[in-house]
Amino acid sequence: MGKIYMIRHGKAAAGWDGDADPGLDATGHVQAEAVAQDLATRLSAPVALYTSPLLRCRETAKPLEAMWQTEAVVEARVAEIPSPIEDLVARTVWLRRVMAGSWDELSADPDSAGMDFEGWRSDVVRALVTLGKGEDIVVFSHFIALNAAYCAATGANQIVAFRPDNCSVSVFETDGDALRLVTQGHEADTQVN
Repeated sequence: MGKIYMIRHGKAAAGWDGDADPGLDATGHVQAEAVAQDLATRLSAPVALYTSPLLRCRETAKPLEAMWQTEAVVEARVAEIPSPIEDLVARTVWLRRVMAGSWDELSADPDSAGMDFEGWRSDVVRALVTLGKGEDIVVFSHFIALNAAYCAATGANQIVAFRPDNCSVSVFETDGDALRLVTQGHEADTQVN
């Protein structure tokens, strides 16, 4: 059974309303270095690395890439939840509203018309199950994507069923069909971006 070490990216340099794709700030870079060290001690040998295409995840993966002398594969299916709104301030209002609800409510959200959030959530889980089948992997991803995996593994229905801290590591197992939560990552009341 493969283990999936799923990491939320380090602290971003900007929030939702400041930049659509920020990199890490100074704290985020320190967190990325620390999680690379943590993973190197947890895993006896390098494993496959996957990252969201968004800059904050790619930058979080860099220290582990350097340590293991490998390159993370960019995997679009573990990116953050898509937003139906382009304007950054309006997107922030939308995200705060939907994060307070459930996956069922998101499908009925009037601002989300035409968006396939159930398909997105299924893609996150399918990516993890497929990539982690039979081997350990490391995945650098996002707050809501981590919640999608957590909900699939536990049956929770709230969009925010737990609050993964920046660079916290949640561990899942997969038999190639489903996810099982092994260890929930550290929670904190952090800015979600």
